[in-house]
Amino acid sequence: MGGMKLRFPPLAQPVFKGRLHDARTATSIGRWLGPAFTVCFVTGLISHFMQHPPGSLIDYIPSRPSWGYRLTQGLHVASGTAAIPLLLAKLWTVYPRLFEWPPLRSVRHAAERLSVALLVAGAVFELATGLLNTVQWYPWPFSFVPVHYAVAWLVTGALVLHIAVKAPEIRAHWRTRSPGTLTLPVQDASDRRSLLAAVGAAVGAVTLTTVGQSFTPLKDFILFAPRHPDRGPQSLPVNRTAAAAGVGRIADEEYRLAVAGPRPYTLTLDELRALPQHEVELPIACVEGWSASARWTGVRVVDLLERTGAPPHARVRVVSLQLRGGYRVSEMGHEHARDPLTLLALRLNGEELDPDHGYPARLIAPNRPGVLQTKWVGRLEVLS
Repeated sequence: MGGMKLRFPPLAQPVFKGRLHDARTATSIGRWLGPAFTVCFVTGLISHFMQHPPGSLIDYIPSRPSWGYRLTQGLHVASGTAAIPLLLAKLWTVYPRLFEWPPLRSVRHAAERLSVALLVAGAVFELATGLLNTVQWYPWPFSFVPVHYAVAWLVTGALVLHIAVKAPEIRAHWRTRSPGTLTLPVQDASDRRSLLAAVGAAVGAVTLTTVGQSFTPLKDFILFAPRHPDRGPQSLPVNRTAAAAGVGRIADEEYRLAVAGPRPYTLTLDELRALPQHEVELPIACVEGWSASARWTGVRVVDLLERTGAPPHARVRVVSLQLRGGYRVSEMGHEHARDPLTLLALRLNGEELDPDHGYPARLIAPNRPGVLQTKWVGRLEVLS
């Protein structure tokens, strides 16, 4: 089947004047694009696993290091952002091949072009939807998370297949002085270096002007990131406000925390405040790529669990008072629930929580995605 020839009538091909639409340039850019996609894919798997762990594995999600999710999700968004100019440059080097004639020379060539089409379409889809997710704009009818996750696997499979098919060509052009490059015009080599320098500068520019949203030493260089780590109520960004969640201001005298366990009990806000208070410094790290550290003060969740007589390896379900939203309920494995850094926080940076930060009480735990740091907590349930 692979040797079957497909015949097409002759057709005049367009003329491309650029000299750098070649395998050498494409391979040079691929040296950077491949690692960027690899980092983005691996960190994306980590993010998806931590947000949506299979029920049997939730107890194996570690609570330390406390900054783990902040690092991996920051790398995920930064590598995806850096991949955008790299992908555009890569497509520029190879797009004349779209006009090759005949378009399909054999069944094997048809399969190769199909894999490339899937790779290009999937890569553009992933980077475009990922970029729009950072600004929380979803102009499509499907759910972002499952589709983005599924297409990531499709792109990775197509990329592995593409590398396998193109391995001999990639190997021939990988080294700085690979066979055949000495016969190229000197001007081509100089222009190629200029092109690669421009692409590298573009990658550096988009990284420098966005990565400060998670790598705070560079926050003064933020120009294009949708969040600044110091801006928001109590100097901390907010994704979902109390108004958007349908909560509003909860009156102190009306608030009750219900703890459901072997010995269930209920606490008023004054009773919560009267319990031993602990202060920790932990980051909020959101899936959109921004993160910031803050000082949190509140009651250790492990103390609340011991009061209700929870078994040592019990999980905990955290239920919000918000009326709607996909993350109004979250679960913690026993390692997070028993970690002394996990608090039911009542104060932020020395002040009473702002309603947009979850007043009167919210969860804050180490190494946990921001969407699972449940706000406006009204109930803790011990799960056997």
